[in-house]
Amino acid sequence: MSGRPATPVIDTHVILRNGDKILFSQRGGPYGHGRWHMPSGKLDRGESLPVGAARELFEETGIVVDPTDLELVQVVHHRQDDEVERIGFFFAAEEWEGEVVNKEPEKCMALAWFPVHELPDDIIEYPREGLLGYLNGTGPLASHNWR
Repeated sequence: MSGRPATPVIDTHVILRNGDKILFSQRGGPYGHGRWHMPSGKLDRGESLPVGAARELFEETGIVVDPTDLELVQVVHHRQDDEVERIGFFFAAEEWEGEVVNKEPEKCMALAWFPVHELPDDIIEYPREGLLGYLNGTGPLASHNWR
């Protein structure tokens, strides 16, 4: 090993619950085009994880959630490629306010609710790992795409 410290991208993902349904976003950008994932984004410098997750959720969907109402439910260490690692923090939100609106139509083709037992088939693998870890209760940490 080279001993170089890792410099992962830090992502937040919000599993927004409405009873037994979860909100999904259909990607409109080049990465994962047409595939589904939960509202997510990169943490900004100087921002706490729950605050960043609440900000990303609002920026994408118009939904307001108090950061203190977000429950950390899963962490995924993802190897994107030989140069980029990501650590994704997955939060569940069951208490929130507002109406779901696609606030980023240039990045998002659709927002849709799916029952937990009828999830879309084409969820992007990295967020799928975090979602399934949460739903299946397989433990708080998962690794994805490591050799």
